[in-house]
Amino acid sequence: MTARARNNLALYDDVAAQWWSDEIRWVRTLKNMVPGRLAWFDRHVAWPGKAVLDLGCAGGFMAEALAKKGAEITGIDPAAQAIAAARAHAAREGLAIRYDVGVGEALPYGDGAFDCVVCVDVLEHVADLQRVMAEVARVLKPGGMFLYDTINRNWMARLATITVAEDILRLLPKGTHDPDMFITPGELAAAMAGAGLDVGPTTGLGPRGLSRRGDFTFGPVPLKSVIYMGTARKPE
Repeated sequence: MTARARNNLALYDDVAAQWWSDEIRWVRTLKNMVPGRLAWFDRHVAWPGKAVLDLGCAGGFMAEALAKKGAEITGIDPAAQAIAAARAHAAREGLAIRYDVGVGEALPYGDGAFDCVVCVDVLEHVADLQRVMAEVARVLKPGGMFLYDTINRNWMARLATITVAEDILRLLPKGTHDPDMFITPGELAAAMAGAGLDVGPTTGLGPRGLSRRGDFTFGPVPLKSVIYMGTARKPE
C-alpha cells in the first residue's frame, strides 16, 4: 500500500471555489480560528494604517479580517486558485487587498516594505524555515512586528493534529500536516533570532467552545504544547 502523502498543499487549491461558502467543515475551522488569533494579536499591534503582509494567506480569511480593522493588506500564497478566490471575494466585499502568488522563501517585495508580517498556519509547511525568517526580517520596517502561530513538535501535538483532527474527527483532510515538519518553540526562536529579530512573548491557541453549527471556536489558552502563537520585532 502506498503511504499517504503528507504536507499536501494542493488541498488549498482543491477547495478554492468553496473557500467562502461555509460548506466545508475544515475550511470553516480555519475561518473560526481567525478571531481567536486576533484576540491576542490585537494586544500587540494597532492595525489602522499599518502596511501588513499576510504570508500564506490562502483564500483570505485573515487578510479580510485585518483589512476591516483598517490595515493596508497584501496577501501572498503559493496556491494560485486560492489567491484567485481571495481576489474575487475581496472585490465583492469592496476591500482593497493586494494578492500575489508566491512563496515565503522568495518574497517579491522591497526591503522594509511592511509594518507587520502575519503568518498563521504556515510555518509548519514551509520548505526552508530559516530562509522564510530571513525574508520576513528583510521586508519588515525597522521596529516592525512579526506575528505567527504554528504547531509544536511533540507527542501531544501529533496526537491532537494527526490522530484526532485528521484521522478521527476529520477536522482536517488526511495528509494536511507532516508531523516531522512541526516546530518547537526553541527551534523557531532560534530561527527568528538568526534572522535578526527580537523574540517576543508566546501563548497557546486552542478550542474555547462550540459554534451553533457544532464547530470549534478558538482563543488564547495557557497550553502551548499543540498550537502556539507569538511575536517578534525587527530592531529599530
